[in-house]
Amino acid sequence: MSAPEVLRLGPARLTAGLDQHTRLDLPSHRLAHGPLPWFDRDDLLDLVERIDLRGRGGAAFPFARKARAAVTSADRSGRPPVVVVNATEGEPASAKDRMLLTRAPHLVLDGACLAAAAFGAEEIVVGVAAGGPGETSVPRALGERRRAYQRAGEGAMLLLPCPARTVCLPDRFVSGESGALIRGISGLPAVPPARRARASDGGPGGVRGRPTLLSNAETYAQLAVAARLGPDAYAVVGTPAEPGTLLLTVVRPDQSPLVVEVPAGARLGGVLDACGVDAGQGLLVGGYHGAWLRPGDAVQAPVSRAGLAALGGTLGAGAVIALPTDTCPIGEVARVTAWLAAESAGQCGPCRQGLPATADALTQLAGGGGGRSALDEARRTIASVRGRGACAHPDGTARLVLSALAVFGEDLAAHESGRGCRRPVRGVLPLPGDRASALPPSSGPTATLEVDWARCDAHGLCATLAPELVSLGPHGYPVISPTPIAPWLEHSARRAVHQCPALALRLSRTP
Repeated sequence: MSAPEVLRLGPARLTAGLDQHTRLDLPSHRLAHGPLPWFDRDDLLDLVERIDLRGRGGAAFPFARKARAAVTSADRSGRPPVVVVNATEGEPASAKDRMLLTRAPHLVLDGACLAAAAFGAEEIVVGVAAGGPGETSVPRALGERRRAYQRAGEGAMLLLPCPARTVCLPDRFVSGESGALIRGISGLPAVPPARRARASDGGPGGVRGRPTLLSNAETYAQLAVAARLGPDAYAVVGTPAEPGTLLLTVVRPDQSPLVVEVPAGARLGGVLDACGVDAGQGLLVGGYHGAWLRPGDAVQAPVSRAGLAALGGTLGAGAVIALPTDTCPIGEVARVTAWLAAESAGQCGPCRQGLPATADALTQLAGGGGGRSALDEARRTIASVRGRGACAHPDGTARLVLSALAVFGEDLAAHESGRGCRRPVRGVLPLPGDRASALPPSSGPTATLEVDWARCDAHGLCATLAPELVSLGPHGYPVISPTPIAPWLEHSARRAVHQCPALALRLSRTP
């Protein structure tokens, strides 16, 4: 996978040196960023509180609160903490963490090592997606630091203050959820736990029961930048409430995504202009757990948590996608909703029932069938999942769908009438394997159920064996969900195929 292209609007901080180097090895990293100063516990906590450093993976949780909780738990239990870097980035529309891993890995490791040294961590763990660039780039960077440490001895403690390793997790959307990541590091299936537990408290929520400080790759890179600049210089750009710069991934039609470093508070319209992107029918901000904005609102929006929230949006994972006028908005949203439904862990009702039902209703609506009843079903099912999931996946998907239904009212009316908008679904919203996606293809083919109608005798057994995938129509014949089969439903699908008395069912796989 090629290194993501980078653009900066304003000072180069996270992207310093990338105008001259495709990848910053350790010497070129030191030349671009300068030496990393030493911070003790209190000074580092003071720094992150003064700049109000927030997680850059989507939730925007205050880093200082996580850090204080982890060190307090470590003091209380006598067990040193573990520092975890979440660099899985399962968001198909985002490339910012991949850019950091491939082009500036030492900036991420600087932040992790700074925290590990200040808080007395026993280990640093970097979680990456299997098959992604981090699987090779992070071990390579760690090797460079180990060799430099051996040459420099104790005088280079910040190079590696404790053992560090890379853990590869399945390349799935939910693998990046904090609980799923910690389970994966601990050797368990990388799915969100049924019961939420704070990683900073240790116990069942932490790595090996240790208090765990977990944040994403950009957050640790921001920490390394702030440590070098100090709080006052860090706040020279940005807004008073949200100082510094941030990374956006701008998805460009028929081109690779562009990672842009911008000062917080910059106008989104200026970012789009610099990237050569038109606002089109609407903009999705925050990725696939983000929200749609109307074009007129979006171009005036400040790129900040507060600025986007005021319009009903969210900064989220920092992905920005403009929807061109020549594609069907409802079809695009239906396609992504079906993917999100298949990417869930399938361990709670909203994921097992609500998300697939929403995807089916949207797919039916986009195809011109169902009309008002399909729209009502989509609204009912997506509203039913909010606040009820074992993790934030249902809530994030609901935000995507409900904001689309609010923004694309004109297109929705055309589909509701049954005539449709008469535009194709171009696949502008990237999914794994798409040209515009920041992700490689999925690890396996997509499976769907198909019926051989010449054989089907309406026995109805398939609806009993795979109720999440098959329902019965008014005459007893199966109605098959057109959405991809989630991994956790493949067993039910195969059982329905093998036990069909008429041999009328089959699994169809698309590479």
